[in-house]
This record gives sequence, C-alpha cells and structure tokens, in this order.
Amino acid sequence: MMKQNSTPSGNPCPTSEVSSEKNQLTRRKFIGGIATSAMALTIVPRHVLGGTGFVAPSDKITLAYIGAGTQGLRELLPLLSIPELQIVAVCDPQKYATGYFDWGKNGLRDEIRSTLQNPDWKSGGDNTIPGGLDNGKEIVDTYYSKFRGDQKLGNCRAYADFREMFEKEKDLNAVKIMTPDHLHGIIAMAAMKRGIGVTTHKPISNRLDEGRKVIEMAGKSKVTTHLIAWDSNGSMNQVMSWINEGAIGTLKEVHNWSNRPVWPQYPTLPTDTPAVPNGMDWDLWLGPEAERPYHPYYTNMVFRGWYDFGGGSMADMGHYSLWTVFKALGLENPTIIEPNFSHVCGIRDSTAFQVKNDFSFPFASSVRFKYPAKGSRPAVDLIWYDGGMRPPVPEELYEDNKELPAEGMMFVGDKGKILAGFHVNNPQLIPEKRMAGRTVPELPKKERTSGFIQFMEAVKTGKQCPGSFTEAGDITEAVNLYAVALRSGRLLKYDAANHKITNVEDANKYLSREYRKGWSPEEI
Repeated sequence: MMKQNSTPSGNPCPTSEVSSEKNQLTRRKFIGGIATSAMALTIVPRHVLGGTGFVAPSDKITLAYIGAGTQGLRELLPLLSIPELQIVAVCDPQKYATGYFDWGKNGLRDEIRSTLQNPDWKSGGDNTIPGGLDNGKEIVDTYYSKFRGDQKLGNCRAYADFREMFEKEKDLNAVKIMTPDHLHGIIAMAAMKRGIGVTTHKPISNRLDEGRKVIEMAGKSKVTTHLIAWDSNGSMNQVMSWINEGAIGTLKEVHNWSNRPVWPQYPTLPTDTPAVPNGMDWDLWLGPEAERPYHPYYTNMVFRGWYDFGGGSMADMGHYSLWTVFKALGLENPTIIEPNFSHVCGIRDSTAFQVKNDFSFPFASSVRFKYPAKGSRPAVDLIWYDGGMRPPVPEELYEDNKELPAEGMMFVGDKGKILAGFHVNNPQLIPEKRMAGRTVPELPKKERTSGFIQFMEAVKTGKQCPGSFTEAGDITEAVNLYAVALRSGRLLKYDAANHKITNVEDANKYLSREYRKGWSPEEI
C-alpha cells in the first residue's frame, strides 16, 4: 500500500456501533468521557514518574502507520519527534524499496538522512528511491533508538496485511492511512469498527457509495476522524465578504483549474506481464479490486490515473482547493454533471479509430457541476479543469495585460469577478483598478504537523476535528461524480435523494465497486 505523489447512505456492519463503543471503553483509558473521570484519582503526575519531558503512558497515543510509499515515508518523518505519539506498527504489502518513483531523485533520501542524522543512510532494494515496509520499520526503530531511547519504546512491528495488524494490535488508538485511493475507505471502516481513530489522505473513497458508508459509520461510531486535506484548505473569508457586499453582483460560477496530472496516465491497458517485484504481495495491494496481472503502471505514483485505483486529478487536488468553497457556499447535491475531455486515436488495419477507454482518466478534462439554489444563495455552476485546461481569459485581464495563471480559482458574478490562487489565496477583484483602496489581510502560516496535532488532541478527548469525515460529504460526492461522468462520457442527471443517475442507467455501476471475497465492508 503506497501513497505517492453529501448525505451518506448505506449501512455499516450491524455490529460496528456496538463494537466501537465497547472498544473505546476497554482500550487505553486516556480517551475522554467516563474512562478519563474514572482514572482521575489513580494517575500519578508525569513529573513524579519521569522528570522533565516525560510523557505518562496514559497521555501517549499509539498509532499504526499504513502505507510506506514515498509520500507515506515523507509524512512519517515529522511525526517521529512528537513526544505524545508512539508509532507501534507499520503496514505495507511491499517489503523492499524496489521500483518506486518520486518527484526528484534524492530529495526523499536526503530528508530521511537529515531526520536520522545519518548522511550515509541507504534505502536498500534497488537503492534508487526509498519506500516499502522495511524502510518504514527501520526509520521508526532507528529514530526511536537514537533520539528517544530514554522512553524505551521498543521495536515497531511490521505487517503486510492491515487485517492481520488489526487482529494482533489490540492497543491502537489511531491509524494514519497513506495507501492508494482504492484502499482508503476499506481500511478506515476496519479501524472505526474497532473504535480506532482514523486520519487519512484524500479521498475518503474513490467510489461514491463506499464513501457514504465511511461517512455514515464515522457519524455513528463517534471515533475521531480526520481527512488530511482539510489542513491545506484556504480561507473563504475575504471572498465571501466581497460576495456578500455585492462587489461582483450575483454569484453565477466558480472556476477551479489545476495543472494535474503531473504523472503518466495510460490510454490503453498494459498487455505485457512483468514479474511481481520480490517481496511484494500483489494480492494484498489489489485489496478489494478485481484480480488482474501485476504491472508497475498501476502502482506507485501513477495509481491515481486509473478509475479502479485512483480518483483522478480532482480527487487529488480538489480537496485542497474546494472543500472550503463547498462549506462557505453550501454546495450540495448537484443536479447536472457535464464532462468534456480529451480522447486518444490509433490506427488499426489501416483504419483510424478512437480508443474506447473506461479504465483510465483522460489526459485533460473539464467537468461542470450545476448546484441548485439554497437559502439566499442562487443556483451556482462549479467548473473543474485539469490537464492544462483553463477557463477563457476574462476580459478584465485584457485591461491589465495579464493571462490566467497555470493554477487558480475564479468567482464570476453578473457584475464582476474575483481571481484567486488555487487555494483561494491572494484573492483580488479584477481588473486591478478595482483593488484601489482595498487591502486583503495576510493569513497566518500553518505548521506542517498542526493538523495532525489537532487530530491527536481530538483522539485524546474523544472529540472531532474540523476536518472530520462527517464534514466531507459534499466534496466526496463531487470528486466521485466527476469520475463517473468522465468514465461514462455522458452528461449525467443526478438524483441526490435516491443516489442515482437518472438519464444514463449504465453509469450507476460506477457509483460502487464489486468487492472480492474477504474485502467487503462487512468482512474486513
């Protein structure tokens, strides 16, 4: 499992709510509520037990880290020094650092060397890009031994299968999920069934029906959940202030464009069958998805280009830019989803043909979502662009002799426009003369681990984070309908109340997945 660079529906396992409640009362008793008050008379102050900097066992969070690909290792490093956190297990079906890809040749290796203060550290495997279970365990064990040896944390356990890990690790408070997209929902539900807090990378799931089940279970189980993308969301305060004061008239459209994909995407299915890398459990990597021969084109940093394994560019980046927009504008339950996308042609038997593709995302696309009016807000269109596509340059920029940036966001009203960065940063009324006499307050900078710290504190107290799963229903709905529209290649009419595509019956099959035996939400 390697992570590289709405209104919920469905029923969780019938025993999940009871099981979750029981586990929360019998696991570590630092979690808030009844357990905390029951221990109040027995906990010895930490300064009595261990001196300066000592963290009492009752204040420590035990975490399993699931997914040791390049991004997994990168995000593991800043967690190692957190005094209240102990990573007790790592999990990944790929054992050795073989066949990984990254955004630069030595960047991750050098980050690991710096963290471990070992200029000679090597990943092993093919000694090219770090990654894999052995690297994950070694990094944790080395750091704890070298820099936190006085805490006697012991060795981190290693597992290829998260199901085995959950069976054996009975004292987990939390998990961090850094796997490919197709495993996020299944692992999150497995953790929540056991009363274990979950923080995961986006998306919650790359299937809409599964995403609803995850969100519904999060609401019922009461465990702490956290979708990591929330930490990088920008502020809509200034944009909403201008909209509410009528600076652009009535809001009509929101445009958001990304330069993703910045990874290879494949217009045809691989036909060769290379050997599975030594130490990789391909069956575990596939998880709930249908069996097929191993191919490196499916894995590592290219997985998100496939409908089965990823969520495409919008799932990758739209959570960072649009989640806060959805919340501020109350965007929910789109009625129309309209795709436009690139296609690939070939020559066969001296005849040109268009490649039929319902297995991988297009090289470039735009998708329009039509959101109905809500309260005092009129109907709004949201248009997502990727692969270098952008909206037409607004006439207001002609006056400023400017073009649209490679990535950005634009709010269009019937009397004006707001242009902003991709994360709604640096919003400006256009043309420039409209900013005369106006100032935009600078936002405070966020620390790299601040979102995770909030998650830890919420786990301790039994509360929720601002970016909990239960807050992510509408963005989860959008990114999955984006994939369904592109995969079907049709304009879709969506009945949100019944969770159904009404005009293209065949498109409904893309809302869910067929689980392999042993991998359904009821079985994990």
